[in-house]
Amino acid sequence: MKASSHDEFREFVAMRSTALLRLAVLLTGGDRHAAEDLLQIALMKAYGRWAHIEQPEAYIRQVMYRQQVNRWRLRRHRAETTVPVLPESSWEADAESDSELRIALWAALGRLTKRQRAVVVLRYFEDLPEAEVAALLRCPVGTVRSTAYRSLAKLRVLVPELGPEGHAEQTQPLSYTSKGIQG
Repeated sequence: MKASSHDEFREFVAMRSTALLRLAVLLTGGDRHAAEDLLQIALMKAYGRWAHIEQPEAYIRQVMYRQQVNRWRLRRHRAETTVPVLPESSWEADAESDSELRIALWAALGRLTKRQRAVVVLRYFEDLPEAEVAALLRCPVGTVRSTAYRSLAKLRVLVPELGPEGHAEQTQPLSYTSKGIQG
């Protein structure tokens, strides 16, 4: 790799690694160590092709999505480790009620299946269209829609503050904000 490309890569990592790590933590269900590994793998793959990558952040995000999906597919029956308190994130601290909602949301995301969590993260945190999520997860668009619907219904049951009076029947699209998933 040329010195200029190496410097560009280092600058990119310095500027975008926090946001990319946040995404990796979401994709891994709050497992900070697995998230760091996921990001490291994506950065290693990008480093080797850096001179040929036109949109580095999009490339790295796609590598992370696919790498995480591959991890899920390759694992047979690996027991998940649950923790009573989620680790601190690098997100800026909000008001206490927002922090409580964020903790509840993190815990609820950890209780979703891996596919449900991936669909929620890609659709509502990354704000990707259903077709793109389907392509990334290599499944039909209908599967993305039904998984999103069931996932949001489960999240509303687990964290009633996410929807009006905890009703899962809400049909408005939700979006992820600093205050959680909003309708």
